[in-house]
Amino acid sequence: MASVNKVILVGNLGRDPEVRYTATGDAMCNLSIATTDNWRDKASGERKEHTEWHRVSFFGKTAEVCGQYLKKGSQIYVEGSLRTRKWTDKDGQEKYSTEIRGDTMQMLGGRQGMGAPASSHDDNYAAPPANYQPSPPQNKPKPAFDDLGDDIPF
Repeated sequence: MASVNKVILVGNLGRDPEVRYTATGDAMCNLSIATTDNWRDKASGERKEHTEWHRVSFFGKTAEVCGQYLKKGSQIYVEGSLRTRKWTDKDGQEKYSTEIRGDTMQMLGGRQGMGAPASSHDDNYAAPPANYQPSPPQNKPKPAFDDLGDDIPF
């Protein structure tokens, strides 16, 4: 039987990313991401909130990008898988920790989401002219199933 180990998170960084380099020079980055659930208690009508903290690790180029562009408070989208590590503490006790090994990361929330103040702007960005009109979407007909031919790659 097949199995799936997939995690998808959208949340905010609770602290600045921690980037380290292995002995071989590969980058690794550890993040702490908060996700928050909100609901209304049916009995009292009171708003409730629960925040869950997730440890996420990235490696390679993605780790470098995280360290360079993300800051505490940044909102990000993460895809990855659960990993459980076994380790021994200083008292000789075996411990386990579960974290997410990130495969994909997407920065969300614009520049404010990357730790920059809300009023910041990019000096290299040129605003469109005042009379700018976006072109209407192109309504191209979708090909019919029979139009695909026999060259289907699967």
